[in-house]
Amino acid sequence: MSQQGIHALSAFVPEVVTFGETMALLMGGTKGIEHSGSLDKSFGGAESNVAIGLARLGHRVGWFGALGDDPMGRMIVKAIRGEGADVSRATLAGDAPTGLMLREQLSGKTSVYYYRKLSAASRMRPERLDEGYIAQARYLHLTGITPALSESCGQTALEAVRIAKSNGVKVVFDPNLRLKLWRLDEARVSLLTIAEEADYFLPGLDELKLLYDTDDFAVIVERLRRLPGQSIVKGGDDETYVIGKDSVTAVPYFKAKHVIDPIGAGDGFCAGFISGLLRGFDPVESVRLGNLVGSLVVQTVGDWEGLPTRAEVDAALNNIAHIER
Repeated sequence: MSQQGIHALSAFVPEVVTFGETMALLMGGTKGIEHSGSLDKSFGGAESNVAIGLARLGHRVGWFGALGDDPMGRMIVKAIRGEGADVSRATLAGDAPTGLMLREQLSGKTSVYYYRKLSAASRMRPERLDEGYIAQARYLHLTGITPALSESCGQTALEAVRIAKSNGVKVVFDPNLRLKLWRLDEARVSLLTIAEEADYFLPGLDELKLLYDTDDFAVIVERLRRLPGQSIVKGGDDETYVIGKDSVTAVPYFKAKHVIDPIGAGDGFCAGFISGLLRGFDPVESVRLGNLVGSLVVQTVGDWEGLPTRAEVDAALNNIAHIER
């Protein structure tokens, strides 16, 4: 594949490195895509959402992935860079396109249509990873979307985890189960393999019910306790669970006054949680911060546009002032 780096290598040392597919996004208005005269242009990707979230929270973060050397790919790189994330290891491919998704919200229901087959991101390969770049970080963040894209992407995810573990970099893994991309039996093997290597495993409760093939919360907790890392379970009854070896701590959500767009809440949570770890918080306080960031994201349209700054988050945590969103 013919590829080019985004810009010259720099002395930037990231606290967090994340990577994966970011796609161009076109959104329909209130009439839906079929009947809208125009579409709003943006982009979205779980990992780049987390990168932007961390950058806005004041952290040094690097994101990389493969995009097409096309207008959408170039737009995405410029936008992520403009938000303060390092993109020096991202690449633009001349022979493969940037993935595309269309989104509409009608009658309170959100529908997403993906056009990502044979995208540049699906061709990511482990030998193209920059080991030195990952080794500098304190945390590697990845999601289960990447190994779902292709066999080579799965190998790339595993190699990134190997690099992190061999260099003392802690791994934060959000399984982000997407059954549109692969069969459950395939996902179960791949995602649970990475979970075994993660220092922080951030699944949703519904995902765990599928991965562990049970609705019994006690059984799910027992399975999570076998993992070597810390498990954080999202999507409980208005709370997030911190699974200890002998305890389950429920951390309540921050209630959003006006839920406008639920997309991106989980990524906002991840950004807030990792920010908490970087700030020296314990897991419970880090989850509290993640819950707050997630609640702010859903009050704005878009995957990442509503991610808050550190000043906004600190104001909310300290109850200093009302945040207008």
